Amino acid sequence: MPVSADLDKILDKAYENSTLAEVLAAPVAALAGVTDSDGEHLQAAFGIKTVGDLGRNKYFRAAAALVDLG
Repeated sequence: MPVSADLDKILDKAYENSTLAEVLAAPVAALAGVTDSDGEHLQAAFGIKTVGDLGRNKYFRAAAALVDLG
């Protein structure tokens, strides 16, 4: 099933023209509103270095699933 998203609204300007593979490999600070400091905290607490790591993290996926159920 095709999916579309306006990535300009969820990515920092520097990543707006990146491919999906590049975004997934980018540091979490590539997401709009996430700072380098936030990224450092995510790495220290959960070992999350990239946008892909964040999306695959079992704790964040579980929380998203619970929100969807609610």
